[in-house]
Amino acid sequence: MSNKKIPVAVLGATGSVGQRFVELLSNHPWFEVAELAASDRSAGKKYSEAVNWIMQTPLQDKFAGMIVKKCEPDLEAKIVFSGLDASVAGEIETAFAEAGYYVISNARNHRFDENVPLIIPEVNHDHLKLLKTQDYKGGIVTNPNCSTIGLALALKPLHDAFGLEAVNVVTMQAVSGAGYPGIASLDIIDNVVPFIGGEEKKMETEPLKILGNITNDKIEFADFKISAQCNRVAVIDGHTECVQVKLKTKASVDEIIKVWQNYKSLPQQLNLPSAPEHPIVYFYEDKYPQPKIHRNIEKGMATSIGRLREDPLFDYKFVIMSHNTIRGAAGGTILIAELMKEMQLIQ
Repeated sequence: MSNKKIPVAVLGATGSVGQRFVELLSNHPWFEVAELAASDRSAGKKYSEAVNWIMQTPLQDKFAGMIVKKCEPDLEAKIVFSGLDASVAGEIETAFAEAGYYVISNARNHRFDENVPLIIPEVNHDHLKLLKTQDYKGGIVTNPNCSTIGLALALKPLHDAFGLEAVNVVTMQAVSGAGYPGIASLDIIDNVVPFIGGEEKKMETEPLKILGNITNDKIEFADFKISAQCNRVAVIDGHTECVQVKLKTKASVDEIIKVWQNYKSLPQQLNLPSAPEHPIVYFYEDKYPQPKIHRNIEKGMATSIGRLREDPLFDYKFVIMSHNTIRGAAGGTILIAELMKEMQLIQ
């Protein structure tokens, strides 16, 4: 690595995901935030004036005084991290890619474009080869939905070792996943909201693309079925998911736990700055994992799993938990950029 850091920009910098990007990139060893961009109503203001900073760490002075730019492809950066809302992300991200920027997006708009990889670095880093098939001067890579990431990380070792026939998942998702200000307190306190718009479809389709294989520059989706039910609960950060799986090959509890505990991939081999040493952490205690206790394991970048046991309808059931705004959003997206740099996909 050169001592010179790569200049990056954050789109949607005033939103909750954008703020998380700023926080996680503040002392990054490879990347330097050179530009902050947001909506027209924020453009031209100092970042400290445009943002309602909700992170638990203080806003650093070096960002507070930066002037917010418009989300237009004239920014001084090579990499663009997109925390834009889906209502505006699609066209803006396309414009940046056409202008030669590498856009790594947390928005849903391009996730199912045929030649856009939907990446979890530990799961399907080989899909990044699709960048070579894009017509842009730059490129677009997408990060999956926050609830998909924890699920796909848990499923990948099982899919490789035993094969999957069917998956059922019921989520209990944190309020931070709704952005800020999100859900009114009177709607979520003492309550469970059994609906998150579009979430169930994402969980039923995104893992199939992620766990698919590339043939002739196209992704063949994985061939198992997923059923998802998604709920919003009164937890600040950390999505919990109750999962049932039917395997193609029989496996014991010990065999399943072993493949989880031993699972590592290219980000760990490359020792990438944001990569967790252990992407999957298994707990033997019956009452774990819990978001309040375990969401920040491995700096919020691991998936925690517990309560593996036989299931009378499927083969096994278990509980997973992952940090939705770190691993599930900004942190996972930054890890993609680190991997692209080390794979020499960003020059």
